[in-house]
Amino acid sequence: MTSDLREFHDELRGIARELMAKGGDWRQVVDAGWVALEIPESLGGTGASFVETAIVLEEMGRAAADYPYLGTTLAVAALTALAPSDFRDGMLGRIGAGATAALATGFTVSNGTVSGHSHFVPDAEGADVVLLLTDADGEPAVVISNELSITATPVLDETRALATVSADSAAVSGSWQLTMGPETLRNRAAVAVACDSLGVAESMLSATVDYASVRHQFGRPIGSFQAVKHACADMLVQLAVARQLVTAAVDSLATGDDAGIAASMAKSYACTTAVDVVGKAMQLHGGIGYTWESGVHVYLKRAMLNRSLYGSPAWHRKRLAAGYA
Repeated sequence: MTSDLREFHDELRGIARELMAKGGDWRQVVDAGWVALEIPESLGGTGASFVETAIVLEEMGRAAADYPYLGTTLAVAALTALAPSDFRDGMLGRIGAGATAALATGFTVSNGTVSGHSHFVPDAEGADVVLLLTDADGEPAVVISNELSITATPVLDETRALATVSADSAAVSGSWQLTMGPETLRNRAAVAVACDSLGVAESMLSATVDYASVRHQFGRPIGSFQAVKHACADMLVQLAVARQLVTAAVDSLATGDDAGIAASMAKSYACTTAVDVVGKAMQLHGGIGYTWESGVHVYLKRAMLNRSLYGSPAWHRKRLAAGYA
């Protein structure tokens, strides 16, 4: 990475952290240009890569933000994988201007109709457009339909909006062939959630260290106790490993390499780490950590949901093991 890019990434991270700490709304996220990071410059975007999007995703996790960013960026990835067309270009332009979108998988096309169900789709309810990832005539494609059924799925994590998207022989309004395999988009979704989990874990480690430095017991900060220091050190080591794996997966996707192995390693480890770190944070906060006012529960719910989205750690480890069979 060049020094110019490093400075740009640091600035992007700093601005994102500041805006989300203030609780900015979706319009501010759009105006900051984060939705348009991977949209071509010719369509009003930045023309950046997944590396930059990953930074924003991480900061979203750090703030436990409830913006419809995950679903929208996954839709942008699918749209940029299509050949230029009036629909693609127009939709990317709309998203760059503030429209929201979602991407649902697991659909089949037959005789001009689409059928299937996709559960726990991020940001599908209320989205301006829901794209369906499917095989159209044996070729991977993105289709849209005006006859979809979208039902909100209640989950404990109130920072996420998930829904079930269903189509029962729904008429296809449009179909566009993908220029990449659908597995690449699934890998991207898994890594996007891993980035979010990395931010969740880093936020909780930081909060725990801050708390341990001001909470006194027996006349001194609890952070001076060996047991607390060792627990925080273990959390830091886990985070360092998670960051290396997530960075490798993000780079693989950004450069167009086969990211299957890197994505599974990042998703399984980072999401497991986030749950472990938040659990330790709750413990080290003592009694206050279990209260509603502490806010630790918000991060625990988000970490646990992230662990399940786009493949559990067990599923991804099984996928990795299959490569060595």
